[in-house]
This record gives sequence, structure tokens and C-alpha cells, in this order.
Amino acid sequence: MTGDQHNTDRLPRLGIVASAIAARTVRVAPAGTGEPAWTDGRTIFVDAGLPGRDQLASLAVQASLLAAGSLEPDVVRALVRRPAVARRYLTVEGHRALAANEYWLPAPTRGLIDHDTAARTDSPTASLAAALSPHPIAGAPASFGAIHARKLLAQLATHRDAPTTGEHGRQAGRAPADLDDDPADQQDVVSSPIGTGGALGRLLRRMLRPVRRLGDSGQPGADAPARATRSGIRSVRGVLSTAPAGLLDQRATGPNGTAAAFTYPEWDVYRRRYRPNWCTVREMPAVLGDTSFPDPLDGCALRRSLARIGLGPDWFRRQLHGEDIDIDAAVEARVDAVAGASPNDAIYLDRLRRRRDLAALLLLDISGSVAEPGATGKTVHELQRAVAAALAVAFHDLGDRLALYAFHSQGRTAVQLVPVKRFDDALDAPALRRLGGLVPGAYSRLGAAIRHGAAVLESGGGTTRRLLVVVSDGLAYDHGYERAYGAADSRRALAEARGRGTGCVCLAVGASTDPEELERVFGSAALAAIAEPEQLRRVAEPLFRAALRSAEVRKPVDS
Repeated sequence: MTGDQHNTDRLPRLGIVASAIAARTVRVAPAGTGEPAWTDGRTIFVDAGLPGRDQLASLAVQASLLAAGSLEPDVVRALVRRPAVARRYLTVEGHRALAANEYWLPAPTRGLIDHDTAARTDSPTASLAAALSPHPIAGAPASFGAIHARKLLAQLATHRDAPTTGEHGRQAGRAPADLDDDPADQQDVVSSPIGTGGALGRLLRRMLRPVRRLGDSGQPGADAPARATRSGIRSVRGVLSTAPAGLLDQRATGPNGTAAAFTYPEWDVYRRRYRPNWCTVREMPAVLGDTSFPDPLDGCALRRSLARIGLGPDWFRRQLHGEDIDIDAAVEARVDAVAGASPNDAIYLDRLRRRRDLAALLLLDISGSVAEPGATGKTVHELQRAVAAALAVAFHDLGDRLALYAFHSQGRTAVQLVPVKRFDDALDAPALRRLGGLVPGAYSRLGAAIRHGAAVLESGGGTTRRLLVVVSDGLAYDHGYERAYGAADSRRALAEARGRGTGCVCLAVGASTDPEELERVFGSAALAAIAEPEQLRRVAEPLFRAALRSAEVRKPVDS
């Protein structure tokens, strides 16, 4: 394979890096030979003939422009037929966008930032004003590429409902993946980065049933009416987000042994800032339910899938090959040789990935909307509960650290989480009875529940690899927590957890929620929709592996 062929084949794989920086699903495709890098808002075009380091630099600049809101239509229109202004704008705004996203940039690309130039403006509008001014501006490096205003506006007009900005405080819009009934779109979706292509993709495309949208016909929540809009539950693309971490603000213990209260911020997408100490989470005691629950699934196949993820390195003695000499084994082999016996050649120490190194926290949605009928005649709650039970048993049998919480809410001051199993509790009959006693009701302030689950996982997991699994129908709604607001806050909370090194998985089981709504809410996590619990084992390994890998990508690099 020639160097150019290798670089061309490498470009699509850089899509995960571009998506991580841009806070949306972004593809990477080859540009014309010698053509500067540019983007139409959905695809970044990079010269395949460039060395890998230069490709990464060009990609980082264009993705940062998307993330920082630098290519919004109002700004781009001012650049049409003004190439000199576009070049000046790219210089100033490019450095500002890179500086704004420095936390998420790959280490080799951080040297592109000129902090003096970046400090000249604080917004795309200010950068445009600087570009229009008579003051001299140095030319942009070649790696900055170009802005093709006409092509960008044409693409935005074609996908007018798609979000035109990244996750850094811009208004949420339609999900990047446009999931219509077109077969080509369906093929694209089930070939997403979370590993749902091939036979699995064909299986997911057969999972057809009515779905719903959040619309004017009713509010989601305890009494939300459902209406069919089209058929087709499909696996939804895992989208990467680059929201900064929103840390735990305060922890307080109530008097007289009352439930501990935990306060968290909430992301206000309209004001583009956090509301500090806005939500109060309380852990409430569980009620014991039917001892006959749960009806176990085929745990062996699920355990085999999960056994291949979450492995950490450990030293193993008496290996045939390795990184160092096992002194005891080498001495014994020498003694055997001197004594005339056949020595054992396994005299090495090797570092192998065979030790379990995973903590998982399962977060189960028990809001009122999951009481509706699911795909198989049972309610969505029963299907989700079966998946939570199967995952809990599988992780426990593998020896992983495990916690299981359920959640619902009634306003921002009453977000309730029910500890079914804490990390130090046993997964025994009482724990399964607590799971069986969960009853759906109230609403779903999903962002606060995710922040609390992530905080518990980070403080009590005790492992290098952490996995937050949200099992929900994706209807984020509460008082003052409506459609776009709730979706943006939930997406932000997941991005915060991933930014701190926690892999995030979202599972919709038997729910009729529209795939576009699922993607709006869970956009920053590895996401899959399945019709029934038995299909979990088919998606578990690629889904969870992708989540852990993306969390490793998102970990900050020490300077």
C-alpha cells in the first residue's frame, strides 16, 4: 500500500477525533490534491497527501471552528465574495476557537495556538469585526485551511433543521444524523462507530415498531400520550461531545438521619451558562418487591460478551515470552539443567491484560413514561428492569465493581435516586427484591441523575476504567425542564462524565421514543435502541467497548 493510499484510508478513522473536538458527528473525507482543508459543517475535507501530523492539525482547526460557533450562518454570510476578509477572519477566529477548545485538542495540535491573537476577541462576532477593521492581521498558517462560505451556507440551507453550532453553549437543534425512511440513511445509521454494522445492523433494521416524537400533542412524563409517527427502532449513532466537566458543588447531610442531599449545577442552554447549585438529589430507600423477580435472561452469552472488555494489565510469572526475567523460574530451570533434567523454558515475566479493572454503575429510569406498553407486550419498565438485572448479574459474576440506582424526579429540588445496590453491597436476594419493588412515576430530570450517578461512580468505583450505563426511554422532562432544555442538559451531563474519563452507554429498551429524540438527549454517549432484552447480548460488547475507548480519548493529557 502506498503512502497516499494509507493516508486516504486513515481519514475516515479520524472522524472520531473530529467529532470529539467538534461536539457533533463529523465525517472526514479527502479533499483535492493540494487543496486547503475546509468544512461544510458536516464533513471536514483534508488533503490525503499530507503527512499524518499535518492532517491532524488541519482537522483540529476546522473542528474547533465548528465547536466554537465560528461558522454560524450570520457570520458566514458576511464572508461571501470577500476572500480577503475570510482569510483575516480565519486567522483571528481560528486561534480563538483553538484556545477555547484547548482542553479537548490532541497534544500535538496545541502548539498551533497563538494565545496573543486568541486574546484579541471573545466571540465570532468580535473576530469578524477585527477582520473588517483596517488593522493589520498576519496570515494564517497553511494548516488552518480555508472557509468556503458559499458551500457552507448551501449545506446549512440543505439541512436547515440540523444544529449549526457545537455543544459549547449553543442552542440545540435537530440531531446531526437525519434518520428518515430512506434506505441509504438507515444503512448509514446502523454502520455507526459503536459497532452496529453488518449482521447486527441488519438485525436492528428489522426491529420495526411505532415510535413517537415529543410534540404539541402532550407533555412527556407521568401522563404523556404517545402517538405513532413512523416505524423503525434502529440503533442510533454514538455522537461525541466536548462539554467541560460540571463538578459536584456541595454535599450535605440532613439532620436526624434524614436523606443526604446532593446539589448539582444545571446547564441552561438558552442563557448558555450553568445554573450553580440548581438541582437537589436525594437518595431514597427502596421498597422490597416480589421475590419471584427477575426472570433471568441467558446470562452466559452476555457474560462472554462483557468478559472481553474492562481488562487491565497485570504481571504474570513463568511465561514463555515476556518483558523481564522471572528470577525464581530461571533459577529452577538452571538447577534442572545442572541435574540433568529437562529445564522449563517458561522463565519470563509478562504484562498481560487478564485482570478485571472495571467499575459499572447502572442508572435505571423509573419515570412515569416507562409505564407505557413496550415492544413485546410488557411495559417499557419491565423490559428495562430485565436488562438492568441481566447486566447487574453479568458484571457481578465477572467480578467487576457494580452499583445499581433508579431515578425519577418531581421538580429540581426533588430528584430522587433509589440505591438498589451500592458498590459495597452484595448482589443478593434483597437487592433483587429492591429492583422488583421499583414502581414508575413522576418525571425525569435526567441531567441531575446522570451527574449524581457519575459522582458516585468516580468516588466509589475504585478502578481505572469506569462505565456509566443509563437505561432510559430518553424522555427528559420535568417542571421547567422542557424538550430542548432537558435534552441539552442531559447531553451536557454525559459529556461532563466522559470528560472526566467515564465511559457512557445509553440503552433504550422497547421504547417508542423517536430516534432523533434519543440522539438529542444522549448525543454524547454510545447509544443503542433494542426492541427486547434478549437482543442485549448482540450489542453489549461493541457498545461498551466504544464507550470505554471514547472515555480514554477524552481524558485530558498532562502537559
